[in-house]
Amino acid sequence: MYENNERQRNINSMANNIMTVSGRASVTAIPDIAVIRLGVMTTGDNLTRVQEDNARISQMILEGLRQIGVSDIKTHQYNIDRLYEFENGTRIDRGYFVRNIFEIRTDMLNMTGAIIDTAVSLGANLVELISFEVSAIDQYYLEALNMALSNATDKAISMSNELGAMLNPLPIRIVENSNQPTPIARSFLGEGQFATPIEDGTTEIESSVIMDFTYL
Repeated sequence: MYENNERQRNINSMANNIMTVSGRASVTAIPDIAVIRLGVMTTGDNLTRVQEDNARISQMILEGLRQIGVSDIKTHQYNIDRLYEFENGTRIDRGYFVRNIFEIRTDMLNMTGAIIDTAVSLGANLVELISFEVSAIDQYYLEALNMALSNATDKAISMSNELGAMLNPLPIRIVENSNQPTPIARSFLGEGQFATPIEDGTTEIESSVIMDFTYL
């Protein structure tokens, strides 16, 4: 009876003693997908001719890219609008513009520069985005999350040992503070031609947690 009462007092005392620790970790991921957005903008007074010119150049770009092994290409944006300029506060009609942007996805990262060079040589005059993605980003994130949990647990164990306390190794609360992982590793925005080679680099995927432990 006495032992049961003592055990219950220990449990109640442990429940009242809470240790809060944080854990952080990161893993380095190597991108394996390149995403390129490039295209053609044509201008002129005759809308039909502007459209025809854009279609002709766009088709040349598509054929050229397929010849070097690029197959995952889709239309990202297609715009037709009036073209205006302003001089001394006066709006001047300069005709029309047609803008056709393709999105290219490839796992041939070493071909990124060649893809852009090929498109530009065939008439592309817009390069809007070059980005590098990690296809298995969730797997990397889970690895970082597990490391963050271990980091927080190690802290709790170290603190309890230093205090001479008995730690309950099972946390009573875990809060995941990490932002959702984003697939974009690096991005370059702009118009015009990008010098080659283009480096994909690496990205750090981070995770952080807060954990509550009880101790006696």
